[in-house]
Amino acid sequence: MNTSEPAPSAESRLRAAPPHALVSTAADLLAELAGAQDVTLLLADYSLTLLHPVTHLPYTADPLPARNGPAGTAFTTQTPTIETLSDPAADLVHLPITVRGDRMGVLSVRLPAGRTDPPLVLRLAEFATALGHEVSTADRDTDLYVQARRTRRLTLAAEMQWQLLPGRGCARDEYVIGAHLEPAYTVGGDNFDWSTGADHLTLTVTDGMGQGIDASLLTNLAVGALRNARRAGIGLADQASLADQALYAQYGGRTYASTLLLRFELDTGTVHAVDAGSPQLYRLREDRIERIELDAQLPLGMFEETHYEEQTFGVEPGDRLIAVSRGVHGIRSASGDLFGEHALRQVLSATRETPPHETARAVVAGLIEHFGSKDLTADAAVVCLDWRGRERSTP
Repeated sequence: MNTSEPAPSAESRLRAAPPHALVSTAADLLAELAGAQDVTLLLADYSLTLLHPVTHLPYTADPLPARNGPAGTAFTTQTPTIETLSDPAADLVHLPITVRGDRMGVLSVRLPAGRTDPPLVLRLAEFATALGHEVSTADRDTDLYVQARRTRRLTLAAEMQWQLLPGRGCARDEYVIGAHLEPAYTVGGDNFDWSTGADHLTLTVTDGMGQGIDASLLTNLAVGALRNARRAGIGLADQASLADQALYAQYGGRTYASTLLLRFELDTGTVHAVDAGSPQLYRLREDRIERIELDAQLPLGMFEETHYEEQTFGVEPGDRLIAVSRGVHGIRSASGDLFGEHALRQVLSATRETPPHETARAVVAGLIEHFGSKDLTADAAVVCLDWRGRERSTP
């Protein structure tokens, strides 16, 4: 009778690896399982322009572009890309790493020439996803992967804001979210947040007044208060009211945070909304782009005990929603021209068929082009949501 225990799976061996040793463990596993000759983990930087190799000493290897080249193609299209090498002969397989809709980077695996077939690529893609989950968990215990994501030092305000974000994407059967934040290394007051449940999605976009550390502290308090109220299970308007009270108690109306709160009912597509300030919301339905006009209510923290009211509108399968902060719709070029709704509509129309992540990035790219510099004078937050909806059961 054979009493030997089965060999541990690749996933369990990844889970058992020390947080800083995930790349070397992945290399050992793929050498055993697929004959891999080399394995490189590339993580996207905060501005989503570069893919940085993860090493024990960040920046010891040159980054790759996140928008072109074989690795960049795998990242933007979210499909495996095979690069044929000639000296020496080998296949370099670039596999996108995405965790629950949050695009993290690419796993590049060098294989002997002629060994790459569709079943193997599928197994490698599954391995890349498992590695992504472990990297997300390892972020709690090591700075290695956080350091690999940055091209330069973040300001303290930006450090606080990035730690506050839920991620840069989220995907479920009913919807896909892609989000972007600029200027990535000096952002101060802009934030997006979401929480998904069995039957609903809550999404917020917040623009804290001011710049730098003051704006970051304000936004951290606003988002913390909104999360605290949301987790207490109360309605959207009451969430806004409690956050408003928290900010007023701290600042006495001297500063405030503009916030758009949305709650999506997954069964029906009904959206409950509270517009507390400056973020704007657009809906693309088929070939029509319209701004969803909501009753403008006071920003959080401006006055004591502000009463907020919910509004509702609907989304249908195939709809796309885009929420933008004031740093997008209110920015001016060097000549004083407003980016405004017209330019925003042009970008949204041109990117109608691209994934939400790429649309959010394209809006920021258009904004930077309009402004004439990557050094934006105001934070810019963009959240793009594609609504698929939920099939209703027939009686």
